Amino acid sequence: MGEGVTANITRVADTVRRPVRPFTTTIQAYLSHLHRAGFTDAPRPLGTDEQGREVLSFVPGDVPREPLPPEATGEGVLAALARLIRRLHDAAQGWKPPDDAVWATLPGTQDIPLVDTDAELVGHRDYCPGNVVFRNGLPAALIDFDLARPTTRVYDIANALYWWAPLLHPQDRIPALAQADIPHRVAIFADAYGMSDQQRRDLVPLARRMIHRFHLTSLAAAQADPVFRRFWDQGVKDRMPRAEAWIAHEGPAIATRLTTDRHR
Repeated sequence: MGEGVTANITRVADTVRRPVRPFTTTIQAYLSHLHRAGFTDAPRPLGTDEQGREVLSFVPGDVPREPLPPEATGEGVLAALARLIRRLHDAAQGWKPPDDAVWATLPGTQDIPLVDTDAELVGHRDYCPGNVVFRNGLPAALIDFDLARPTTRVYDIANALYWWAPLLHPQDRIPALAQADIPHRVAIFADAYGMSDQQRRDLVPLARRMIHRFHLTSLAAAQADPVFRRFWDQGVKDRMPRAEAWIAHEGPAIATRLTTDRHR
């Protein structure tokens, strides 16, 4: 659930041990399906250990931390991440979660409506830098599927772009991206993913709703949990309203680039 949120995670040889949570069985079933479908760039579930902890295979590579280092911000990174997510989506398409599936929610946010209710598949839904594993300088695998749940392809894309384009006010980006051409970066991602015309039309309206919900859930989680309170006080309380205002102002330019100035 992002950096520093899940406690008591331990690496043992080539495995990772984590506390079992109410959603663990559901996520393990999802990860098992992904591997059966040929998407092996994610942890493999290995049951539980003698201490009752969840056991997952260790995914080798480098995980960037926030703020992103400049070398993790290039157009090649965006394209590689888009292709990785497309492969995840294609592997997940058609999987039916168990009838007793349990999905995670952030503390205090249970009553805030989702914005991705017309689910097509189960997606990752949390592409913060700490959940993307790099190899040879490019995204190569995904970890921490705690917030995975039924969603849409466009929502999952918008979530990734929020972190990696990023869909943030220039004040809240790293210096290397403060003056970046965000519509261009979004288009790079869209082309590499192979977004359809309809997905391109849907992206900006969905991103606006998603960022607004991020604001609401960040506040609610801060009021319910001290870890999220620390995130809120350290900058989320200012970043989220700026992000909402920025996407409202710049969204039309992103939509225009996606729909009328297609990259080839």
